[in-house]
Amino acid sequence: MSRIAVLISGNGSNLQALIDSVEAGDLATEIAVVVSSQADAFGVQRAQRAGIPVKVMPLPDGDDRDRFDRELADVVASYQPDLVVLAGWMLILGAEFLDRFPDDVINLHPAMPGAFPGTDAIKRAHAAFHRGEIKRTGVMVHRVVAEVDAGPAVVAEPVPIFQDESVADLEERVHLVEHNLIVAAVDLLLGDS
Repeated sequence: MSRIAVLISGNGSNLQALIDSVEAGDLATEIAVVVSSQADAFGVQRAQRAGIPVKVMPLPDGDDRDRFDRELADVVASYQPDLVVLAGWMLILGAEFLDRFPDDVINLHPAMPGAFPGTDAIKRAHAAFHRGEIKRTGVMVHRVVAEVDAGPAVVAEPVPIFQDESVADLEERVHLVEHNLIVAAVDLLLGDS
């Protein structure tokens, strides 16, 4: 059976989608470890409730970023994952991490390929819609490369934006798509392995 490592920084709703799919037998993989950049992230509790090993690795203030990436890579590699899944991981990973897992790190991003890289993508898409610049946004799971949210898409799904909806309403609809898409991407990449 394949193994994944899931990296989180917050609520962990996409982690929960993976946990639920594994527990239901819909996703044939084991979540070998959850690594959180925040000790108080609710996703830590989700992992603990599911009996998944948890490692908390906050980025130390003023620390050498390359050293942090090496230490993070060592921790993740010790669980021998077939795939590393960034599910709300809010730290940029550098070459010291990515070179350890070539082509085996994926990220969930709430935008279509090439659109709204970085943080606040949903809010920026909502504003762009109201300026008449776009008609929809979307969600993608992409391979992670050095440039933020620029790796090739594994899967993507458009999400329409409605004239009278708030940013919160759009976020809620985007998150529902995220939950399905992250599971679909892992299944596509590791299915039956």
